Amino acid sequence: MTRLIRGALDFQRRIFHTKESLFGRLAKGQRPPELFITCSDSRINPNLLTQTDPGELFILRNAGNIVPPHGGPTGGEEATIEYAVIALKVRDIIVCGHSHCGAVQGLLNPQTLGKLPRVNEWLNHARAILPGLADCPDGEKLERAIEANVLLQLEHLRGLPSVAEALAARKLRLHGWVYRFETGDVSIYDPKTGRFAALSQQARVRGLATEESEAAGDKARDSSI
Repeated sequence: MTRLIRGALDFQRRIFHTKESLFGRLAKGQRPPELFITCSDSRINPNLLTQTDPGELFILRNAGNIVPPHGGPTGGEEATIEYAVIALKVRDIIVCGHSHCGAVQGLLNPQTLGKLPRVNEWLNHARAILPGLADCPDGEKLERAIEANVLLQLEHLRGLPSVAEALAARKLRLHGWVYRFETGDVSIYDPKTGRFAALSQQARVRGLATEESEAAGDKARDSSI
């Protein structure tokens, strides 16, 4: 706890003033364009991963980046999503899974959940992925399960009334990501191929500049002078 107090004091003394105008604007309200749904795992920092400042991401976190399907008891997840879509009018929702996910590991190894009854119950919102993994080799099962869980939670998202209405009006887009924190790599689900592909590859396909492509462009321009 001491290090957190020291960190907060350091923020107040040294960091806050460098962004004081930003926080002044944020005091008047927020309008983040994206909702980022990810795991509570401490190894994921959504703002670090996306290089965003306070006010730029609306973030929802829980064990396993889960979106309970509509129709059950009202919970914080659906309330947060509803607020993001209707009140904040976010344009994009990202469901981001991650490598070495403990929630998904528990899903694959239910015997480890004996002393975690609420976690075990929570994971009922992801158990629909298990039949599709029956023939998956053990060495690939965790990674495939992490991807399958992202896709299942996107399916649950589409069933929420606020999301369904915004999708029908073409005011909202949904995205599935998997982040591998040990390498920094991000894969994005491509509905056209039905596969997750590297973010760098998707960026090229969509015409988004990356540091690699910018460097190649600079080299080409230099050689033409």
